[in-house]
Order: sequence, then C-alpha cells, then structure tokens
Amino acid sequence: MAKIRERNRELIIQVASEFFADKGFAATKTIDIANSAGLPKANIYYYFKTKQNLYRSVLESIIEPLLQSSAPFHENDDPATALEEYIRAKIRISQTHPHASKVFASEIMHGAPHLPEDISAQMLEQAQQMCERIQSWIDQGLMTAVPPQHLLFTIWASTQTYADFDWQISQVTGKEKLDQDDYDQAADLIVKLVLNGCGISTAEKETA
Repeated sequence: MAKIRERNRELIIQVASEFFADKGFAATKTIDIANSAGLPKANIYYYFKTKQNLYRSVLESIIEPLLQSSAPFHENDDPATALEEYIRAKIRISQTHPHASKVFASEIMHGAPHLPEDISAQMLEQAQQMCERIQSWIDQGLMTAVPPQHLLFTIWASTQTYADFDWQISQVTGKEKLDQDDYDQAADLIVKLVLNGCGISTAEKETA
C-alpha cells in the first residue's frame, strides 16, 4: 500500500512538473494534472492538500538534487576534481529533471514569487559556501583568481541550458531529444572550458 502511495505521489509530481513548466503556476489546473496522470482529482488533494503544496513539491524535486550537487566542493581539496564532479552533476540534473528545472528557472525569472523562504535560504547558503570554497582555492594558489560568483553563474548557465532551452537546442542539433553521448560531450566541453579558464588544464588534472 505504501509503495502504491509513493508511486502515485511521484507520478503526480512528474505530471505536475510538465504542466507547471508549460503553463505556469496560475494557469495550471489540478483537474488537468489528475486527468493526465490517470488519477481521480481527489488524489491530488489527498497527497498534497493544495496546489501550492504540489508546486512546492515540484520545486523540492529539483532543489534537493541541486543542493546535493555541491557535495564535491566539500569532499575534495582539489578544485579540478570538485569542479568537474559538480559540472557533471549539474548536467545530470538537466538530463533527468528537465521539466522541474524549467519550473525552477521560470520561478527565478519571475522574481521567485512562490519560492518558499526556507528553500531560498538553503540555496543562498549553498551558493555562499561554494563561493567561499572557490576563494579558498584561489588564496592557496590552486587556481586562477576569478570572481567566484561569476564562475558559478557561468556553470549554472552552461549546464541548465540543456533543460531550460531544450527547444532551441533541438532546433540547432536537429534532434528531438538528446542522447547520452550528447550530454557526455556537453559535460566534457564545459569541464574543459571551466578548468582551462581557471588555470587548471585537463592535461595537468590527468597527470596529477
């Protein structure tokens, strides 16, 4: 019974993320989510009580992996390893959570009107800790002196674009959907650009 509830809950979140990404919070109707999921509308309210709670759950489905993605910054003293693992984690998030990523991006672009304060605080704390870690590597002479915040902005933009701007990517590549090789190539290129831009060549990393 618990497994059924969990499957239904995950299904609702997945379908809701597609609707919220396509229509936005205000225009999305719970009845449409329920119909698309093949569940009674009452199930939406049974699991989430309100549309606001469902929207928060969609945000949390992307926030949790985003917060976890910064783990390499705390687990590695080597900036090359930390940055590469972080970039690859961010690409995986865009690959596996494309709709929730769009919901998050739209929320941010509209001034985060529905983003809960506790989630906002967690995201800010994460960014600050990552900036401090980057600055510590700079101070130790382990990488070129670059503005930590702008380095993060660059990584966010280059990795999240694979979810948030999938239509444009599809037009340019001529592919309806990217395959695993595409995501691997994207990660490889972004890693190379970031490490070289930070004064850490891929050759130096491989021989370290």
